[in-house]
Amino acid sequence: MVKKKLFLAFVVFSLVFSNVLTGQNRITEKNIKFIEYPDFPEAHSSWCSIGYNPKYNTVHAGITNHKDKVALYEYNASKDEIKLDGFINDMVNLRDFQWQGKIHSKIVFDHNGMMYFSTDGGESRQEYLMNHPHGYGGGFFMKWNPDNRLLTNLGMGMRNESVKDLDIDPEAGILYGISYPQGLFFVYNFAENELINLGRLASTHIPRHIFTDQWQNCYYVDWRQRLVKYEKSRKEFVFAKESLPAFPGTPGSKIVTGICSYAKDKANGIIYLTTYGGKVLAFKPSKEGIGQVTDLGGLLNTESGKEWVPYAYNLNIGNNGKLYYFLGGHGYFTKPNTSVFVEFDPHTGKNEILYEFHISEMEEATGFDVKDKEGNIYFLGRRRTSRGDAQGVKEDPNDPSTQGNRPFLIKFNPEKEVIR
Repeated sequence: MVKKKLFLAFVVFSLVFSNVLTGQNRITEKNIKFIEYPDFPEAHSSWCSIGYNPKYNTVHAGITNHKDKVALYEYNASKDEIKLDGFINDMVNLRDFQWQGKIHSKIVFDHNGMMYFSTDGGESRQEYLMNHPHGYGGGFFMKWNPDNRLLTNLGMGMRNESVKDLDIDPEAGILYGISYPQGLFFVYNFAENELINLGRLASTHIPRHIFTDQWQNCYYVDWRQRLVKYEKSRKEFVFAKESLPAFPGTPGSKIVTGICSYAKDKANGIIYLTTYGGKVLAFKPSKEGIGQVTDLGGLLNTESGKEWVPYAYNLNIGNNGKLYYFLGGHGYFTKPNTSVFVEFDPHTGKNEILYEFHISEMEEATGFDVKDKEGNIYFLGRRRTSRGDAQGVKEDPNDPSTQGNRPFLIKFNPEKEVIR
């Protein structure tokens, strides 16, 4: 594959900068940049499908046209270069009945730098026949070897179920998974090709994400938004007695959908969480049992009765100990047609808007807990366009691949400039 020069597109006319100071350095337009994906003109979106490989100092992303192509990208943070690794359906020879809509899971790595992710049906084709005579066959676990650039299909999770998210226990060689639409939790030993389905934990609009602690126990939430822990030493679930904190009056549809994102402060043993109800939480796991959850307040200061409106499907923690997230997307905007980028201090509970973007420049961000060795943090961005894709394809209301969205990678560092 021909290596292409990194193309940077950064728009300044719609940015509003705050007066936030980080040490002696003011955060400016040079602390953030947008990186375009090459060689995929019909690319439409990305969904939390991002991860960092510390062995190679590379960031990996899964990008989809939301129809019939799912691409893998690799950004080399040391060289400041991005490239297309290939399309998963070609690399593992998927048949027509094995079609995949996207990668929805985060991208994780073992101690040898091997990369793992899972696939998802995506659109309503998954639940209904509509555009395919066999519906959706099921999502796969996949492994990417950066050394020989080989993608391996490790097999299906559950028949007719997407693998919405996964996480890894690298010591045990285990992948944890959560399915859609049933919300089945399973444990997959990929070395022995053994998959154990531990049953359904969620209902209605299922929570999308799972995460692990420092002991490689895995967490999810049930339909009441109680933390559910798979305790690996006992190989069984532990349920929290109480639901996660929520604002009074939060609609039930927000409660059942659970956790949006997380970021780990490994030095202090804290996992920060955001909820669909607009909360920021600090979770301190314990080796046995659930651990302690502290309510840090709202994602953004809002008027009374709308505290649960802010929506952050993304989260990262800087080397300065502060949290960073974008608010916006899926109709949840704190300002009309505007996405905002927020700095949150977990020690004071103070939040402040650093940048504002019109949705034509940045509509929604996904991805969490992705930081390279230099302290740069990364998100998956998407902008709304009024002209179809980059090739001017006419928009079709029945075809998501032609509707006006365009994905890109976001790189940010609160302590130093990332634009040279």
